[in-house]
Amino acid sequence: MKITNYAVKNYQFTLIMFAMVAAVGLATLFTMPRAEDPALHPPSYVVTVIYPGTSPKEMEETVVKPLEKKIYQLENIAKIMTTIKNGLAVLVIDFKYGVDVENKYQELSTEINALKGNEIPKDIYSLKVEKINSSDVNVLQIALVSQNASAKAVRDYADELKTRLEKITELKNVEYSGVPEQEIHVDLQFDKLARLKIPISAVIGSMQSEGTDISGGNLNMGAKSFNVKTSGKYKDAEDVANTVIYNTAGQITYLKDVAEISRKNEVEKHYVRLNGVRAVLVNAAMKENLNIASVEKKYLPVIEQFEKTLPANIKLIKNFDQGKMVSNRLNKLGEDFAIAILLVLITLLPLGTRASIIVMITIPISLALGLVILNAFGYSLNQLSIVGLVVALGLLVDDSIVVVENIERWLREGYSKNDAVLKGTAQIGEAVLGCTATLIIAFLPLAFLPDKAGEFVRSLPVAIMSSVFASMIVALTLVPFLASRILLKPKNDHGNMFLRNLQKFINFYGGIMTHALHKPLLTLFIALALSGSAIALFPAVGFKLFPASEKAMFLVNLNMPLQTNLTESDKITKQVEAVLKKYPEIKYFTSNVGKGNPQVYYNIRQQKEQSDFAQILVQMDNEARPSEKIELIEKLRKRLADFPYAKVEVKDFEQGPPIEAPISIRIFGENMDSIRAISFKVEKILRADKGTVYVNNELNVYNTDVRVNINRDKARTLGIQTGDIDKTVRLAVAGLEVAQYIDEKGDSRKVVVSAPLQKFATLDAFHNMFVNTSSGKPVALNQIAEVKFETSPTAINHFNKSRYAKVNAYTKEGILANNVLKEVVPKIDAIKMPEGYYYKLSGEKESEGDSLGGNFITVIIMSIFLFVAALILQFKNFKGIIIVLSVIPLGIVGGIVLLFLSGNHMGLVTIIGFIGLSGIEVKNSLLLVDFTNQLRREGMPLEEAIVHAGETRFLPVVLTSLTAIFGLIPIALNPNPNISPLAIVLIGGLISSTLLSRILTPVMYKLIPPRIEVNQDVQQPN
Repeated sequence: MKITNYAVKNYQFTLIMFAMVAAVGLATLFTMPRAEDPALHPPSYVVTVIYPGTSPKEMEETVVKPLEKKIYQLENIAKIMTTIKNGLAVLVIDFKYGVDVENKYQELSTEINALKGNEIPKDIYSLKVEKINSSDVNVLQIALVSQNASAKAVRDYADELKTRLEKITELKNVEYSGVPEQEIHVDLQFDKLARLKIPISAVIGSMQSEGTDISGGNLNMGAKSFNVKTSGKYKDAEDVANTVIYNTAGQITYLKDVAEISRKNEVEKHYVRLNGVRAVLVNAAMKENLNIASVEKKYLPVIEQFEKTLPANIKLIKNFDQGKMVSNRLNKLGEDFAIAILLVLITLLPLGTRASIIVMITIPISLALGLVILNAFGYSLNQLSIVGLVVALGLLVDDSIVVVENIERWLREGYSKNDAVLKGTAQIGEAVLGCTATLIIAFLPLAFLPDKAGEFVRSLPVAIMSSVFASMIVALTLVPFLASRILLKPKNDHGNMFLRNLQKFINFYGGIMTHALHKPLLTLFIALALSGSAIALFPAVGFKLFPASEKAMFLVNLNMPLQTNLTESDKITKQVEAVLKKYPEIKYFTSNVGKGNPQVYYNIRQQKEQSDFAQILVQMDNEARPSEKIELIEKLRKRLADFPYAKVEVKDFEQGPPIEAPISIRIFGENMDSIRAISFKVEKILRADKGTVYVNNELNVYNTDVRVNINRDKARTLGIQTGDIDKTVRLAVAGLEVAQYIDEKGDSRKVVVSAPLQKFATLDAFHNMFVNTSSGKPVALNQIAEVKFETSPTAINHFNKSRYAKVNAYTKEGILANNVLKEVVPKIDAIKMPEGYYYKLSGEKESEGDSLGGNFITVIIMSIFLFVAALILQFKNFKGIIIVLSVIPLGIVGGIVLLFLSGNHMGLVTIIGFIGLSGIEVKNSLLLVDFTNQLRREGMPLEEAIVHAGETRFLPVVLTSLTAIFGLIPIALNPNPNISPLAIVLIGGLISSTLLSRILTPVMYKLIPPRIEVNQDVQQPN
């Protein structure tokens, strides 16, 4: 081959180029972006609307429907999912992949903000549009813990740490939580306002005007321009108290005349504790495309310096550090790689010391070149790309072994070193090219997986394809060059001691092959029977697209009785904490009452404020094995199953795109009562199944709300606007932020106006509220409105503007969601639903459909044809293709059997394993068929060529299989569920394929021999 000739003849250039590859590869290893998870940029956005005091139905009519109508008109909308609760609406908008993420964000923000005050109420408390970005996951969570420090002291230290971390340019979104901020609170006295006939709107308007910072513009004086600054925002409570709110006939009324003004902590909506002790959490995320190990070196000294400033009664605990986790994971994989390479060295002994050295040199060089290519494509070193490199370890030595062994064979046959190197490589080179092409094509479908799943896993197949391509380049250039310098003519024509002993087994194999060739149909029948029995095992193995996370942490979610207040929720959470303290294997548990834990995992976002909810992040030691975590989860599930005061759910983190639950049934329709009736039936079916746990029906319990029904005719007659009534009620119940003040540190803080009800108020409290007419005359609220209790759904959900309710369920340990669905779906189908009402499966089933459907099927079809096309170029006939592909089922036999015996399931990582296995099998079979064709082309009879090729190619095939098996053993023993099943599939498949396909391929060749034209000019070792 020309490339080989050039590499050998211009050895100085070859040496320099691969020295460069080694140096650049090493530099890339330390400098390329390194993160826990792949960087994701989905065209997905979250619109959050906070509108205190509104029921789900009100929110749906006044806010959600106008928003959805507007958003649905935008181009390239894929889906809109909306969750509506009391005072809160969250819309998750997915656009089709391929759109410009930033442009869509700007377009969406513009359209939504244009609605405020026009089609949706202008007094909405908050309307926010956010991009969903994987880099928003916190890489650092620090707890400032104290049993007796004041809230102000802890808050000040948290603010100081936040300020220091914000100076590290690689960090972003540095925030603290778990401590109330200070605010200026204005308690209006309605009776005084009524007596003075001052409308509430006048009070609010005056404060908003006084507390607004408006630029004074520029003043040109001579040759210079000066900025004009006004007084701006409030400075303190005294400033607020002296606000002029009314001026009638020269009589000035100040705010302090009709209100009590004080500076105090805001009402707490979120409690945080670490290991049962009150704490403040400081969290930070990392910017994209950075090396987390390098970033860690910057933030650790800052934290250490800050810790020295803390008083004795405040402790700093770094309870979550992703940088440390990533380093530990890479170190463990580094150890596995080192062990694997040592095991590979053992399998190379039959090649001889010098040949083994050549192959061992190619492993790091191939990986280095693969890393450089991976980095050039813009991918990081993360959990998925690492899995790809693990698979590559079993593939990248194949080419080098095949080339080195063939050169050695030519040397043993008496050829000169130059002829052996050049002609031996040329003889095998075309097959190596064909093998590489088929392997790359085999992994193409994974590289083109659609949507979120595709973006999530794409670095994995790219890592494999990069490494395989690199190994081919190395095998055809560096290996011949090294062989020309390192290999010597063997003293013994039969090789070293290891090879001579292996030759005995090769001779034994030759006898079996000869026997099989005499009974080809029986051999074929046995192969088919074995393949059929293996396929029958698939249902027993089961399918789960993405495995659970291997991280030594999980969540405990507490759902209190509906509308439980924060204080009561906190008491209940403390009881669960008391249970957790009894388990010594728990290192940290971080309790968040009234809100979810800040985001520390890529597919679980922080839950919004909700007084009847708490979440506990439970962390074990980082060295804890996944099996130990699962055991602890099961213990806690049993212990907390009958917890009397809340529904407690112990949930593991899952890999893959976010899902509502493994099993999720969406029930569609218009009438909530009808949907609710159907949901009860679905819930009953799921609860009756023995494999389910944590069955949750959102419509099981309804909210009880206080409804203020306004008599609009009477209000108009009295000259009272509906908005003033709403504002008065909002002011009394939730308070209203009307301005901001600047504190001593220069930070903006809230000025909140309210006329708070008693802590445990009754409906009679509303009778004391007054609403002013346009002239300022007070009118009692009960004269123009009726206040009463009413029930409403806890939540209303929309999918593409259609109402639905969901019934979710998790599965017990060891039970797959797909197996449960096989049992429950026929029962759900039997439910008689009214016309226009129907259900759809969500959860894992929907995720599988999104990941493996649509464009993925098209890519699979294209890949199959490309795969066959590559083989056509190699053999120029279909018989050769059939012979080569016939070995694939034999690898599946061992892969599925070992998967079953090890208790693993089919999923994305095992699919990758089977794809890689098929590539190795086709490569080995291709080498055998190609060599048989060469022998026949030289004129050797059919059966003699089959036997001779089988015996000659047995050594490189066995060596490549053994190196892959031994190299993958440490990975198979790794407890990480993301990589061990993949290695198990490859090991099992290689064992069965090596033992069986070496028999089947010669038999298939005899049954359907390709047509070969004899060419006497072909030079070939004897």
